[in-house]
Amino acid sequence: MNRLTQFLLALVVTVLLATAAMAEGYTAGKQYQVLTNPQPTSSGDKIEVVEMFWYGCPHCYRLEPFIEEWQASKAEDVEFVQMPAIIGPPWELLAKAFYTAEFLGVTDKLHPALFDAIHKDHKKLNNEDAVQAVFVEQGVSEEDFKKTFNSFAVSVKINNARLMTKRYAITGVPTIIVNGKYSTSGSLAGSNENLIKVVNYLIDQERQAAAPEAAATASE
Repeated sequence: MNRLTQFLLALVVTVLLATAAMAEGYTAGKQYQVLTNPQPTSSGDKIEVVEMFWYGCPHCYRLEPFIEEWQASKAEDVEFVQMPAIIGPPWELLAKAFYTAEFLGVTDKLHPALFDAIHKDHKKLNNEDAVQAVFVEQGVSEEDFKKTFNSFAVSVKINNARLMTKRYAITGVPTIIVNGKYSTSGSLAGSNENLIKVVNYLIDQERQAAAPEAAATASE
């Protein structure tokens, strides 16, 4: 493929993306933001979608059913990552809870249980013992919890989550990051339903933008 053909193909894709944005009514600076400093992803060739959340956030709790439904039907070329935001020191406790569940392989049970404990059962998970009680209720032994919760591996994850919270310029949650380039939220999109639509739009935008690159690589 020569340079002129590549340029024309890229131009067509750009026009199509702009037309799609106008049709959907999605505009950078309105329904989503373009990150000032794009971040590398860890999903290889897949389009990475990162949900930044905090268990203490009621908006995150209300978003969960929409995330679960979307995750069950997402395309195979999309990699979904959940990451607890750490905007300040008080957020670290529940971030450690998330990674503890992840390392113990019980995220499926503990993720909804931690949300429910706070927002449904109105428990105050403000110390390690209170968090441990939720894990024990879900069948995790105290020994396994303590060993993992205070492990070096969890500390490494916490440091990375704290770093990415800054790099993604997170000021509130829930925030969805698409392929390290875009951020959106329910407040920007207008509702949780529209948030999922905006995320899908941004995924498609990334998919189409990658098409000329893939074609160029295949022709080399």
